[in-house]
Amino acid sequence: MIVPGTGILEASLPLRPWGMPYAMFLLCALGRLFGKKVALVSVGATVINQRPARWLLSSAARLAFYRSYRDAGSRDAMRQQGVDTTQDHVYLDLAFGIPAPPYDPGDPQTVGVGVMDYRGANDDRGQADELHASYVEKMKSFILWLVDSGRRVRLLVGDTNNSDEGVVQEILADLRADRPDLNPASVIAEPVSSFAELIRAMAPVSTVVATRFHNVICALMLSKPTISLGYSAKFNALMAEMGLSEFCQSAGSLDVGRLVEQFTELEKRQAQLRQTITERNMVNAQLVGDQFAELSAVLFPADGSVRAAAAREPALCGA
Repeated sequence: MIVPGTGILEASLPLRPWGMPYAMFLLCALGRLFGKKVALVSVGATVINQRPARWLLSSAARLAFYRSYRDAGSRDAMRQQGVDTTQDHVYLDLAFGIPAPPYDPGDPQTVGVGVMDYRGANDDRGQADELHASYVEKMKSFILWLVDSGRRVRLLVGDTNNSDEGVVQEILADLRADRPDLNPASVIAEPVSSFAELIRAMAPVSTVVATRFHNVICALMLSKPTISLGYSAKFNALMAEMGLSEFCQSAGSLDVGRLVEQFTELEKRQAQLRQTITERNMVNAQLVGDQFAELSAVLFPADGSVRAAAAREPALCGA
């Protein structure tokens, strides 16, 4: 049983112990009980303060036959929670293994803006509504600045839940109220129900500003100069690995003035940044190939050994 990617060992977004943590514990425990190999492949992890969820996910990780992480910070988080990570390797998010279409520079005046129903992390439940309201208002302000500056906007989501779509509709309604004469084509939103559809929706843009992690990953796969408005350390790790450390902010403390400055700099340097991202993507493809090679050796060893020889571990930036 292979659990591929995702923040399966994270609490960077709200979660309940008896949801995914309990399901992961059952999966790994039953795998151990019945002698089945459970592999957690290039997963994300954080230090979890909520004791039941922490115990369930740490226990699941210990019971798994194989573990690898998408960044060094994830591996460190599991080590801090008592999991022996000495044989665990760091690779890259598996989404980078999805074949990308030929490069499309997009319309230089069109910006992809990825929004989400952001309500803070698992430890922020008491402030969830306040964080949500602040985030949405700031995203509205930034989008207004974009359209007032003559740019076109494509609103994007990175999940298929209805709450993200609700944020999109709220932003569109406010734009119509604030700019009643605005051409409807200036801001459009396309429904997205799969990663392939997200790729198609993002292809026509030249730059991206996004909150959902897989909006950021998709943009980078397409070699689009990107600003990350993240909600955990995994965003900073990814952006550092892609040579874009200066183009990050936290969704929970978003500064619109600084975002405008970052976006202006991003546009000014987009040719250089695009080249940097393209070069990193070539390395990423090799890293995902290394992960698959190790996974094959571990799960299906030709010589019958329990574990393959340690594969080369890439230097990835930690949290």
